[in-house]
Amino acid sequence: MDVTLRPVRDGDLPLFFDWMSDPVAVHAAAFTSEDPTDRHAFDAHWARILADPSVVMCSVLSDGVVVGNAGVYGPPDDRDVTYWIDRARWGQGLATAALRALLVRVPERPLYARAAADNAGSRRVLEKCGFTVTGKDRGYANARGEETAELLFTLPE
Repeated sequence: MDVTLRPVRDGDLPLFFDWMSDPVAVHAAAFTSEDPTDRHAFDAHWARILADPSVVMCSVLSDGVVVGNAGVYGPPDDRDVTYWIDRARWGQGLATAALRALLVRVPERPLYARAAADNAGSRRVLEKCGFTVTGKDRGYANARGEETAELLFTLPE
């Protein structure tokens, strides 16, 4: 399995929309947009992301096929990582490989991440990449329609 990153292309966005509106994946992620099936809101969100020079957003490819996205965003002293892998490809190590590649591409530290406390897969990805749990929080999870526990992670300097 060869995992690489490249800039997001317009042709990737329909794939992202399909994956990011998958009810099972959305429930696992928990902290998503208010309505993940709203294509107009999705397109507006991605237009903002791709127009922001401070955001590093990449498509994740496995053996040349787009399987997800990964990125870093936020102000200089409070940068967060994000990633999303097609649910059909979960359990193959793609998120871990993608995040490792992203961390090489974006060497600034510290970096932060958040994950629903019950999202064991995301927790494993972050910990394999050197992030440690540094806090807990609760927030309203649109995907679940309720307040949900989350873990805060830090990748130190």
